Amino acid sequence: MYTMGMEIVIINEAKDKSVYRYKKDYEKIFEKALTLLNRNTNSVLSVIFVTPERIHEINREYRNIDRATDVISFALQDDMSEFEIEEVEEELGDIFINVQAIRDQAQSYGHSLRREACFLFCHGVLHLLGYDHMTPEDEKEMFSLQDLILDDIVKR
Repeated sequence: MYTMGMEIVIINEAKDKSVYRYKKDYEKIFEKALTLLNRNTNSVLSVIFVTPERIHEINREYRNIDRATDVISFALQDDMSEFEIEEVEEELGDIFINVQAIRDQAQSYGHSLRREACFLFCHGVLHLLGYDHMTPEDEKEMFSLQDLILDDIVKR
């Protein structure tokens, strides 16, 4: 079940109480992703729930994209190859999730709020673990991993 060293720090900047209901799902997703990808299970990440306005600011400031988005991840360890740190706990980074996007996208994709909240979190986790979707091959790999991680945790 839940590994002792694994930690998800939840920061609710959006002041939306509904986000706390996803914590157990997020723990399962995080553990499954780390185990499946053979990564350090003593890992920590933060998930920050924000408003559309705040994620728009972040997107504009850090990615030069002047619009709101659904999820943005900031990995702390993009390339750790030159470091040889024997740390027990690995800090992966931050995932910012737009709370309004959870509602809007669940409705437009025709699935539950829970599925969308879990999808956005899983997408963010995979970005923190070094995956992206810049090429069709990378997109196919990342999206199939998302399905593999999510499908037995939360129904479509």
